[in-house]
Amino acid sequence: MNDPVAYLDAIKLRLIASPIIAEYRIVKERATRTDGYLRVRATLVNGDSLELVEAFERGRSEIVVLDYRHQWMDAVQSRLRRRWDGAPHHPELSGFPHHVHAENEEHVIAGHPMSILAILDELERLT
Repeated sequence: MNDPVAYLDAIKLRLIASPIIAEYRIVKERATRTDGYLRVRATLVNGDSLELVEAFERGRSEIVVLDYRHQWMDAVQSRLRRRWDGAPHHPELSGFPHHVHAENEEHVIAGHPMSILAILDELERLT
């Protein structure tokens, strides 16, 4: 799939169907024939919160994620569980600029590009 509008629709359908999402709210969305943006706030069935932010564009054969920040927060103490990030501020890590803040801001590990659909896959496996 390389149509930004269809990609946005696929994400929305996945949010509805995901067994880990209790509720969600679209904060901002935009899709044109060439690119798009989506920001979502969700509550997981265990009460944790999830903020998903992704900018993407049409590639030759599939959607290309340009920028992202996906943050998973603990429901009880509002502590960071993980944040998947593509900001270019950890050049020392393999996979730069992709990285993950795991459990706190200071514990940063190498990552890889993570779309909203990939995050939902991972969280469904982890929770």
